[in-house]
This record gives sequence, structure tokens and C-alpha cells, in this order.
Amino acid sequence: MTRHTNDLIQGYIDSPEERKRLYKRTLFIVGLSQIFGGAGLAAGITVGAILAQQMLGTDAVSGLPTAMFTLGSAGAALVVGRLSQRYGRRFGLATGFIVGGIGAIGVIFAAIINSIFLLFVSLLIYGAGTATNLQARYAGTDLANKKQRATAVSMAMVFTTFGAVAGPNLVNVMGDFALSIGVPALAGPFILAAAAYILAGLVFYIMLRPDPLLIARAIEANKQEHDNQKNLTNAEKSTNKKGVAVGATVMILTQIVMVAIMTMTPVHMKHHGHGLSEVGIVIGFHIGSMYLPSLFTGILIDKMGRTAMTIASGVTLLLAGLVAAMAPSDSMVLLVVALSLLGLGWNLGLISGTAQIVDSTEPSTRAKTQGTIDVSIALAGASGGALSGMVVAHSSYAILSLSGGILSLLLIPVIIWARGRKEEHKIKIDQGL
Repeated sequence: MTRHTNDLIQGYIDSPEERKRLYKRTLFIVGLSQIFGGAGLAAGITVGAILAQQMLGTDAVSGLPTAMFTLGSAGAALVVGRLSQRYGRRFGLATGFIVGGIGAIGVIFAAIINSIFLLFVSLLIYGAGTATNLQARYAGTDLANKKQRATAVSMAMVFTTFGAVAGPNLVNVMGDFALSIGVPALAGPFILAAAAYILAGLVFYIMLRPDPLLIARAIEANKQEHDNQKNLTNAEKSTNKKGVAVGATVMILTQIVMVAIMTMTPVHMKHHGHGLSEVGIVIGFHIGSMYLPSLFTGILIDKMGRTAMTIASGVTLLLAGLVAAMAPSDSMVLLVVALSLLGLGWNLGLISGTAQIVDSTEPSTRAKTQGTIDVSIALAGASGGALSGMVVAHSSYAILSLSGGILSLLLIPVIIWARGRKEEHKIKIDQGL
């Protein structure tokens, strides 16, 4: 490290005002990148299942595209987390987005030559963008205090809305563009995804200086030098493990339910006469509901607490499953309502779970822990995507939706258990045990 770099870092350690300015600047950069990242994410969600169904000629494996890029995101989450831990957020996030863009290019070529093998391999690589888009939310929290963390996560997700909502609604436009250059229409959205992911990566690589995680780590090291309360530190570490477990469980359950229902909705709609533009509208509302409520949910979670909003997530996901299960196949309105509730429930679960993870980790190990947890989230999504097609093929979309809604209720006993353990730990501390 050069003397100039050391002086720069020391300036942030010594000045709360400088840290506050860097925190705000980091949120802006994360938000800008998320606009592009959201557009890249939307392509696979909107047409991935339909593209596979068209190439394979069967519904039984139409959930595999979501499973593949979600599985790819699992591996990428681990790599991006470790790269961020070692080199900082800037390098880790830039690498993840650019690799995701390369995967989207591979999907385009797979559609051109009608290669199932290349499609699935490319979707695995494309998953790096999905993982990075999700991990970018952590960058805004590195310099946030405890009362700002959920709000910081939500700010990043708000900006994702712009790209994520625009993406599905550009399906027809990108399809026409693809046809005009001799590419299959369903590969059109992946042209947008490739450009969007690569631009998101460049935003991080060029603009995220100084790196917020490296600054947070330096601040933590400086604090530890002046902190001799070893007993308190040990108690906090014991509590942190439980917080990590609860936060991870919340995000995993919400991911399974959301991915399973979302994956099969476009296929369900196509089977009942809805066109690509109508699919784009429903998925656009869904993705908007995943991210736009963050304008308020982060603030609510910081003010009302992680527990209350996690329970709200479970109830909202249950309502989504019930509406999707009961909606007539030709009712666009009820499908929009169901998928909007699905997105909102996911939003509440993801932000409250993320806030618990950040509360329970220190900068010295934070990125690695977050990457490992996001692997579990991605694997959960992959399982939900893969099983969703099989469930629908052997039963119905209504059964899938109802099962997902019931599964979401598991969030409530998880939170009750966590509160019980927290109270037990508090009593032990009060008794000096």
C-alpha cells in the first residue's frame, strides 16, 4: 500500500463527515450499476423458460433454464464473495457482471445454432450476473450504521427497478431487433442482457474508488486497536452465529417460493393463449414489486424491526400463492396481483434477511460470509426452478402456487425460534452465566 493510499484511508478513519460522503457516493454508484443489472436480470426470467420449451418441445424441463442460471449464480456468489473479501467490492462485482454478460452472449449463439448443450452451459455462466446483481446490495451497507442498513439495501434495490421493469417490456422490441439481424426472436432479450451486464461491471470497475469494504475494514481494525472489551466481543460473536442462521433461512425460504411460482408463470400463460407482450406485462409487474417497494420497506424494517417484517413477508407470500392458485387462466388482472404480491413478499424477506446478516458480521469476514450465504440462496432458487416444471407437469400450476404459499409460512416458526433463543441468551447474560 502506498503512502498516499494510507493517508487516504486514515482520512476516512479520522473523519465521520468523509465517511458519510463516501457512503452516499457508494449508494449512488451501486444504484447506477443496478439500473443496468436489473435489465440484464430480467431477460432470463422473462423468456428463459419459453426458449427452452421451444428448443426441447416439452414442459417437463421448462424450469431448467431458471435452475441453470440460478445454479450458476450459486457458484458465482461464492467466487464473487471471495474476490470481494480479498480485493474489495470493486473487483469482485465488476468481474461478476462482466462474466454474466459473456454468458448472455453464449445464450444468443445457442439460440442461433439451436444447441441445447450450449444453452445450458451459457445459462450457467449468465448466472454470474444474477449473483452479482444480488451481492451488489451489500456494497451500500459497508459504511452504514445499524439504523441505516436495511435502508441502504433497499436503496440499491430501488434502482434495480428501473432496469428490471424496462427489461420485460422490451421483449417485443428486442425480439424484432433480433429478427432484423438474423437472430431468433427469443434471443433478443439476451442481447439487452449482455450489454446491460457488461455496462454494470464497467460502472463498478471505473467508479467504485475508494472501495467501501476496504475502508470499512480499516475502520474496524482501528477500532479494535482501542477496544479491550474481549468478553463483550466473544458474546457478540456467539450471538452473530444465530443471526446469520436466521437471516440465511429467511432469504432461502423466500427465494424458493418466489422462483418456483415465477418460473412457471410465463409457461402457464403461454399455454392459455397469452402472448409475449402479456407475459412481459405480468413479469414486469412482478419484478417491479420485487424492487420498487424498497422505497419504503427498508425504512420500515429499520424502524419496526427485522422480526415483524419477516412475518409480513411470510403472510404476503401465502396470499400470492392463494391468488395465483385461484386465478382463472384468462385473468390478466389476478395474475398481475398474484405476481405483484409474490414480488413484495420476496422483497420483505430479502431485505430483512440481508439486514440480519449485516448486523451479524464484521467487515473483516463480511464479504466471504455473504458470498457463502448467497450460494445457499442461489441453490434454493435452482431447486425451486427445477422442481417447479416437474410439479406443474404432474399436477398443475395451481398446486404449485398453493404449495409455495404454504411453504412460506415456515418463516413464522423460524422467527419465533430466533426470538426464543435471543431471550434465553439475554437471561443468561443477566444471570452472569
